[in-house]
Amino acid sequence: MSDPGTNPEDDRTGAVPDTDETTIRPQWRTDLVLIAKIVGATYLGFAVLGLLTGVGINETVGFLRRVTFFAAVYALVALALNLHWGYTGLFNIGVAGFMAVGVYTMAIMTASPEGSPAGLGLPIPIGIIGGMIAAALVGFIAALPALRVRADYFAIVTLGLSEIIRLALLSGSLRSFEIGGTEYGTGGGRGIRYTPVDSVIPWLLDRPGISAIGELLFTIGRAVGVQPSVIQGGLYTGVLIGFVILFYAFLTRIAYSPFGRILKAIREDELATRSLGKNTDRVKITVFMVGCALMGLAGILWMGSRSLVSPDSFMPIVTFYIFVALIVGGAGSNTGSVVGGFAFAAFLWEGPRFIRAIVRANLRVRSPQTIYDAFVALGSGDPLPLFGYFIGTLDEIRFIFVGVVLVLLMIWKPDGLLGHRKEIAAATDLSRRPTAADGGTPPGHSGSGTPPGRPGDDNHPEQSKGGETDA
Repeated sequence: MSDPGTNPEDDRTGAVPDTDETTIRPQWRTDLVLIAKIVGATYLGFAVLGLLTGVGINETVGFLRRVTFFAAVYALVALALNLHWGYTGLFNIGVAGFMAVGVYTMAIMTASPEGSPAGLGLPIPIGIIGGMIAAALVGFIAALPALRVRADYFAIVTLGLSEIIRLALLSGSLRSFEIGGTEYGTGGGRGIRYTPVDSVIPWLLDRPGISAIGELLFTIGRAVGVQPSVIQGGLYTGVLIGFVILFYAFLTRIAYSPFGRILKAIREDELATRSLGKNTDRVKITVFMVGCALMGLAGILWMGSRSLVSPDSFMPIVTFYIFVALIVGGAGSNTGSVVGGFAFAAFLWEGPRFIRAIVRANLRVRSPQTIYDAFVALGSGDPLPLFGYFIGTLDEIRFIFVGVVLVLLMIWKPDGLLGHRKEIAAATDLSRRPTAADGGTPPGHSGSGTPPGRPGDDNHPEQSKGGETDA
C-alpha cells in the first residue's frame, strides 16, 4: 500500500510521486517534463507535417525557429504580467508602454553618437540595465496615483499611461532636441537605429572555443539545406530560452516566499491582508516596479533584437496578445504562463502562416484583390479564388481564430489550460477537509489521539505546503 503522504495534494514540499512510489519528484521537475512534452509533440507534429507536404526542410526549420522565438518572448512578458495580475490581482493593461520605456532607453543609451538622432554609444549590457531601471521608475510613478483606484479603474490608468508613453515618443517635442551641440531624441515616427541586442551572437561565435561549435553548426546546416541566418537566429532564440528559465526560477522563488504569500493574499482580499498588519501599499508598489522592470527587459530582448525601434511596435494590441497568452495558459501559474505563450505562438500566431505555406507548396491558387471578386468567381462555379483569398488573408483571419479560441476557453476552460493550478494565498489549502479516501482519518476522529488538522498529523491536506495546488 502506498504512503498517503505521497499524494500530490497532501505533500508538504509540493512534490508529486514519480513512477516509483518511493521516489518523490519536485514540482518544478514535473513542470519541466510537462513543458518538454508539449513542446516536443508540437515540434514533431509540425516537422512531420511540413516534410510530408513538401514545404521543405529550410522553411520548416525556419518556421520552428520563429515559433520558438515568439514562444520565448511571449512567455517572458506573460511571466512578468503574471506577477502583476496572476499573483497580486493588479489589472495592468499598459504592458506595451513599459516595454517601450525599456527598449527606447536601451536604444538611446547604445545608439551611435554619430547617428540621427544620436545616442550615447554605451555598451549593450549597460543599456539593458538602464532600460530595466527606467521601466521600474516609470512603474513607480504609475503606481503612486494608481493605488487610489482598484480593479477596472486601475486598468484604465495603466492603459492611459501606455498610450501617453507611445504618443510622447511620437511627439515633435521629443523627436529631436539639442544638448551640447548634439541632436538627441526619440526620432518620432522614424524611430531610432541602434546596435541590436542579438549582435551578441556574432560576438560569441568569434570567441575561442565557441567559434568551433558555431562552425560545426553552420556546416551541419549547409549539409541539410538550412541557411546560416536561420541557425544564427536559432542561437539567439536559445539565449531567450535561457532568460525564460531565469524568469521562471525568479518568479517561482518569489511565489513561495513570505512576500509572495502577501501578494496572493492581496489578490484574494486586500482588506483582510491589511487588517493583519501588512503594508499593502508598499508591497504593491514594490511588485509593480519589479514587474515593470521585467517587462522592460522582455521588451529589450524582443523588440531590441531589431536594428530599428519605432512607436508603432508598441500599439495596445501587443498588450492584448500578451493577455491572450496568459489567459490561454492560466493566470496565477508560472507554468501556465510558459505553456500559454508557446500555445499562442505555435497555433495562433505562426500556425496559420505555416498552413498557408503548405497550401502554396501543393496547390496553385490565385488570390483575388477583394472578397467580392472571390464571390463572383464562386457564383461562376469556381471555388478556388475564394479559397485563395482566405489563404492570402490568413494574417488577418487569425484575429478571428484568437476570438474563437477565447470564446471556447470561456465556455470549456475559463481558468485556462493550467488555471486549476493557481497558487493559493495561504501556505495550507484550507478549502479541503480530510476524508477517509485521502488516506487520513474522517473529521472528528483521530486514530493517533491528535485532533484533526493539528500539527503532526501528516495525513491531513490542511498541512500541505508548497507547490502549485488547486485553489
